[in-house]
Amino acid sequence: MITLADQCDAFLSYQRDVRRVSPHTYSAYQRDLDSFLRFNLDELDRAQAADVSESDVRQWVATMHRKGLSSASIQRGLSALRALYRYLSKHSGLSGNPALAVRAPKASRRLPKAIEADGIETLFHAQDDDPLSVRDVAIAELLYSSGLRLAELVHANIIDIDRADKLITVTGKGNKTRTIPVGSLALAAIDRWLQCRPLGAESLGPDSPLFVSQQGNRISPRTVQARLKRLAQVNHLSGKLHPHMLRHSFASHLLESSGDLRAVQELLGHANISTTQIYTHLDFQHLAKVYDAAHPRAKRRSE
Repeated sequence: MITLADQCDAFLSYQRDVRRVSPHTYSAYQRDLDSFLRFNLDELDRAQAADVSESDVRQWVATMHRKGLSSASIQRGLSALRALYRYLSKHSGLSGNPALAVRAPKASRRLPKAIEADGIETLFHAQDDDPLSVRDVAIAELLYSSGLRLAELVHANIIDIDRADKLITVTGKGNKTRTIPVGSLALAAIDRWLQCRPLGAESLGPDSPLFVSQQGNRISPRTVQARLKRLAQVNHLSGKLHPHMLRHSFASHLLESSGDLRAVQELLGHANISTTQIYTHLDFQHLAKVYDAAHPRAKRRSE
């Protein structure tokens, strides 16, 4: 009887001698199928490839996951197993592929490190009076105050700010707009910046960009990134500072204070279907109340 090990050997020989795959690919196939054969010997005792079920493959994936293998490594193992069954289907008439519908666990998404609350105070403590430094502080304050994405900040115009209600309207992913509270300290920093305008040959008006370069043009994402890095260095903030770190700090600090995950995600403007369904019944008054009560730099006066 041809065993599962024999079938794996035949597949590997075909890859090496007929398809002439690279040594790297061959080694990867060999390593992954050896892993499955060991699992079969220890846990399954399936005699042939035809005896292996989708449930068996899922058990193998779970075992690899418990051992700490990365999602990429598990996915590579599944790819090798699928390739084995495609080979057996073509050359041995075997029907079915138990690995076809099995997926590796999703890789954990690494979020940028949040800045400690003390670090935020350090970042905004020392301020120079030159226009570009005033602008940089206003940018950092707004990013942290409202959790904006970099693109949302760059494309914001002066008219997008509602000072009476302390709000800003931005256009995010999917060309969707949302309205977000702005803290008093961020508004004050923006006012200081607008007093330095216009720059260069800029003609200042309501539709003008909120933040511009030294030449009076709409500021670029790369300039924001470079100037935030400089701001952190000037204020002796350890580590690199980038726009998404301030957005993540906004979310982290607000969540720590309020415990309201739904409100935080709504303020961040997450647009996938599941979050949209979860937050359908949240109204803006609730979001603003959470913001007022919890955000470290909101300090909005009660009306």
